[in-house]
Amino acid sequence: MPVGDTATLAEARLFAPVKAALRDAPAQKLGLAVSGGSDSMAMLQLFAREGWQVQVATVDHRLRPEAAEEAVFVAGVCSTLGVPHTTLVWDHGAVQGNLMQAASVARYRLLADWAKANDIAQVALAHTADDQAETFLMGLSRAAGLDGLTGMRPSFDRDGVTFTRPFLSANRADLRSFLQRRGLAWVDDPTNDNDAYARTRARRALQRLKPLGVTVDRLATVIRNLAQAQGALSDAVDRAGRDTVSMVAGALVFPQAAFVAHGAEVTRLLLQSMLGWMAGVTHSPRADSIANLIRAIVEGRDATLAGCRFRHRNGSYTMTREARAVGGAVAPDALWDGRWRVTGPAPAGASLAALGAEGLRALPDWRVTGLPRDVLMVTPAIWQGDTLVAAPLAAPQPGWTATLDPSLPLFGL
Repeated sequence: MPVGDTATLAEARLFAPVKAALRDAPAQKLGLAVSGGSDSMAMLQLFAREGWQVQVATVDHRLRPEAAEEAVFVAGVCSTLGVPHTTLVWDHGAVQGNLMQAASVARYRLLADWAKANDIAQVALAHTADDQAETFLMGLSRAAGLDGLTGMRPSFDRDGVTFTRPFLSANRADLRSFLQRRGLAWVDDPTNDNDAYARTRARRALQRLKPLGVTVDRLATVIRNLAQAQGALSDAVDRAGRDTVSMVAGALVFPQAAFVAHGAEVTRLLLQSMLGWMAGVTHSPRADSIANLIRAIVEGRDATLAGCRFRHRNGSYTMTREARAVGGAVAPDALWDGRWRVTGPAPAGASLAALGAEGLRALPDWRVTGLPRDVLMVTPAIWQGDTLVAAPLAAPQPGWTATLDPSLPLFGL
């Protein structure tokens, strides 16, 4: 077989599971998140060669001076291919807490906003089997449970957009071979060689584990097996959540004894799901932090974790956002604190923010709602300067509603 035919056959085999994963996407616009690295550049080239209707976005986090040049490189390749390209910039200012986690949250938010603005329902990410294996080892280092050892999800929804990972069955070496056979370029992110990052250390560890037979392909099999077990466990967690947890004005309420009676692993996953829903936690807290929270609940003590507060009253717990952790003021029609939408006749110049203690003081009859003070303080309110305009949950009035975003379901509540 001629060399060209061999290369074409190899590319067809490489792309076959991608087409199977996306199925109906060729008839739709598909977004590609392309950084300029080998994995995402191979994804771009393969989709372009297959003739798919794609648009590309590159996120410049403004964390490395080279990032702007990498975005220009991707834009140039897209121009050659006749593919629309947009550079998305994260104007982050001073970042409090975990910088990498904040960057990840911002990246998906920017990509989702870009996709919706361009009528793109699905955005493809170029994570590979190597990324899966590295994520598995990173989970081991955190003493993660089953959910932390099943790799990255093939697809997930965020901010009204579906993100998909169609290359999870492909090896990075195969994607680079494709680029090399075609003489196609990519850029190497220098952070990939920086041992300050856990993923870099995991990548190096994978190389050292090869003599033991611990390879990317072997770990992929392990991850698939664990994912099957996780599916059954997830069903048990959903049932436990529906049976035990109730929702009141955005707070979650659960009986102490029944909650911990589900068993350690189900209880742990319940709490992770609740934290993710309430605080937008994209990476689970460390295993020891979750263990400390469970211990506090078993002992009937108040606790906080990931910007959420757990308060014990008469054998029951109420989980709310911590007042100091809620989102800042946004436009009245925007999503507030990652969960809330408010509708009503907001005056010009108004903003949407937490009701807070100041807002409660302006509502002497708030107790008629029957809701606890700490629950109401972190509910949404409309402000005009220092003047409270509306507090739909603390002081219901005609024309105003406050609802949780429907794209954030939890246990069917």
